[in-house]
Amino acid sequence: MYIPASFRVENPAVLHDLMRQFSFATLVTNDDNGRPFASHLPFLLDAERGPHGTLRAHMARANPQWRQFREGSEALVIFQGPHAYISPSWYEVHPSVPTWNYAVVHAYGVPRLLGEEALYLMLKDLVNTYESGFERPWSFDEAEAHVGSMLRAIVGFDIEITRLEGKFKLSQNRSQADKERVIAALEQAADPFSAELAAWMRDSMPSGDGSAGSPDRRK
Repeated sequence: MYIPASFRVENPAVLHDLMRQFSFATLVTNDDNGRPFASHLPFLLDAERGPHGTLRAHMARANPQWRQFREGSEALVIFQGPHAYISPSWYEVHPSVPTWNYAVVHAYGVPRLLGEEALYLMLKDLVNTYESGFERPWSFDEAEAHVGSMLRAIVGFDIEITRLEGKFKLSQNRSQADKERVIAALEQAADPFSAELAAWMRDSMPSGDGSAGSPDRRK
């Protein structure tokens, strides 16, 4: 991924935070003819496994992509954070042109198929993760018999991350006044991604001691 120095984010905690918040990601591999193939899947991140963490996911057995998991063949998982159109009318400095602000993480690694027991545990973790915020969460254990019968229809895999890239394009190349004006405009927008992007931009602005930071949405 092309990443100008001003937009590069290397702090693994910040990158992992985006990956957890926007965990429905795009898995990209190449088929036998070198053509790219993509699937859109929910991922779990185990930050403690491997130098950059390990991703866990599953897909339908009918999906041919898992057959592309060849020995040593690298895959790419794209995590897309908040993004929004930026109008030059919001800037104090003119002339200017339109652009798009966004935050994205690319994770690379070699997929490895899971056995049935590991697949079962991964599904249980996945359900517990996404059900935890509900007032009456659905119980994985209560549906164990039905889940067991469904295991034959899916394939589980993990990816130990070997490379992790972060690009947070948040108007770092604009003046402080322009960034404030962009944030104010995004906060007034109707769509939730714009408001979320504004919060990320505000978190990335220099702190009181003059040091710049990366957004930490865990607060």
